[in-house]
Amino acid sequence: MIYTVTLNPSIDYIVHLPAIELGEVNRIQQDFKLPGGKGINVSRILNELEVENTALGFLGGFTGKYIEDWLEAEKSKTHFTHVDEATRINVKIKSGVETEMNGPGPHIEPAVAEEFLKQFDTLDPENDIVVLAGSKPASLPADYYQTIIRRLTDKGVTFLIDTTGEELKNALPYHPLLVKPNHHELAELFDTTFETDEDILPYGKKLLESGAQFAIISMAAKGAILFTPEGVYHGTVPKGNLRNSVGSGDSMIAGFVGTYTKTHDPLEAFKVSIACGSATAFADDLANREEIDALVKQVTISQL
Repeated sequence: MIYTVTLNPSIDYIVHLPAIELGEVNRIQQDFKLPGGKGINVSRILNELEVENTALGFLGGFTGKYIEDWLEAEKSKTHFTHVDEATRINVKIKSGVETEMNGPGPHIEPAVAEEFLKQFDTLDPENDIVVLAGSKPASLPADYYQTIIRRLTDKGVTFLIDTTGEELKNALPYHPLLVKPNHHELAELFDTTFETDEDILPYGKKLLESGAQFAIISMAAKGAILFTPEGVYHGTVPKGNLRNSVGSGDSMIAGFVGTYTKTHDPLEAFKVSIACGSATAFADDLANREEIDALVKQVTISQL
């Protein structure tokens, strides 16, 4: 079973309008209210790929119920921990460029945070994988991700992590199955800049040297690079109209872990990963299975 962890879910309120005028009434042309949170996005794509999974995290209030009802309607398996304060709402404004306004998230009581951790003690190291993705509410301890990781690795449970900065750096010695920073996040992680795609290669390799089993560096329209112990590979991105960058990276994570658990082939997992991310980028919501399958055929992988 794959378990996805979303510590700070949201309702993503996505609005389209031709322009924004501050201080004036702005008329929205089109809007969507979708369950948000990186781990939840991973679960939804895993469902499309018909990979068994369970979504974990903290939910509260009417906004939390909206998310839970949505996932239940999609027949998603969930085991959320409920809190008193309402789950946050993130506003994504699409008007020429994308602008995001993200809420802070609910307060998590220490006793609830500790209770949440206990569910990882029952996982099976032979069959279970945990995907840790996204930000955490400010009320959780700064080292909460590290606490989860130590709990998992003490039992020998495989995990992936999709976060940035110090949390990513601190996770590497515990040998995550996959990390997936984009090229900007990778440069920030190592306090450097990249002038060419070739500049990325030494730093992607450093992720493996620091402990990651695999690493994917996404580069938007330039595709993505997969780093493995056997070699480094570039994957092309299918052609299409960019509609929504929200959830594209999460879809890549889902495509990789969902395929890798079935095939144990990192190159095939990489190909499906790119197809999932691209299909989501070309959609208003997350990708569906038909769109993913159509794009897999357009992805080409070459060794660098």
